Amino acid sequence: MTALRNVSAGRVLLLGVAASAAMTGLIWLLGDRLQGIELLPDQGASWYYWKLPDPTVWTRLSAWLGYAAHQLVFWWLIYYAQTRVRRYTGGLHPVNVVALAVNTAFIALHTLQTHLFYDGLAQDVSIFSSQGSVVLLLVVVLLMENRRRGLFLGRPAPIGRAVVDFARRYHGYLFSWAAVYTFWYHPAEATSGHLIGFFYMFLLLLQGSLFLTRAHTNRWWTFTLEAMVAVHGTLVAVMTSGPDGAWPMFLFGFLGVFVVTQMHGLGLSAAVRWVLAGCYVAAAVLVYGLRGDLGGAAGEAVRIPAIEYLLVGVLALLLWLGLRAAALFRRPVASAAPPGGPPAR
Repeated sequence: MTALRNVSAGRVLLLGVAASAAMTGLIWLLGDRLQGIELLPDQGASWYYWKLPDPTVWTRLSAWLGYAAHQLVFWWLIYYAQTRVRRYTGGLHPVNVVALAVNTAFIALHTLQTHLFYDGLAQDVSIFSSQGSVVLLLVVVLLMENRRRGLFLGRPAPIGRAVVDFARRYHGYLFSWAAVYTFWYHPAEATSGHLIGFFYMFLLLLQGSLFLTRAHTNRWWTFTLEAMVAVHGTLVAVMTSGPDGAWPMFLFGFLGVFVVTQMHGLGLSAAVRWVLAGCYVAAAVLVYGLRGDLGGAAGEAVRIPAIEYLLVGVLALLLWLGLRAAALFRRPVASAAPPGGPPAR
């Protein structure tokens, strides 16, 4: 155990990023084996293309049982860490090693399951559930970091401490669900969009495996995970709809969140932040000007930030209502006098 604590979690993080790239590369190398699978024609934005036309009980069970096992084991590891370990360290806890091994094993299992049965969870659930899980993760991060970096230009939103503390304490369960669910939603296909998404999911699983270590809270690493959604969303939009598609909405939408919120938690000077904001505005004007849509730039660029900030408010309100309701239910029990009247003095 002492030896593990002497292993730098930061070094393990770097090795984990390399391993995530290697596992993504493995999916790419095996991709040719899936070329012969026949799929139905694309039927629009709400249709997920990569699923079997005629699923069977076994194709469904292989995905759902694999997902359920992965999810339950990861949740149990989080619970164990919160109740038994409960302290941060610069090195690794034994439970971190177990978590890393578990996630690696289930990544290998899902890759094998794809090549044997193909289907992921997408056969039975909406594509919007997969996208929504990642959006919810990003929104919870904004809420959790409200006190440290603020929500609007370094200024925190009026969100109660109890709400933020609740999100910080239990976010691991939600984040692991978002990563594991999204990972098992897709078959281990080797399209460019899948590979970028899998690499992102592997990094999120790596982050989840390093709970209660200093690497888990490194602000540059956590910012990188937040910022990668801009890269992923933009590239996938270009791949699916071409250079004339809606990729600027994703690029400048997520970069807008960076300018308004994320960059204010990185310790940058005011001058650097002004330069970054100026570069953002100049790039947006240039791109939309070349597309001949400068008038519509403002509406499209603010769409994603507006949705995220609105969801932060909705989530904060729901959590506050839930905590208030829980307090009201507990209060009568805690304040009730024992049978027979007050205790004798």
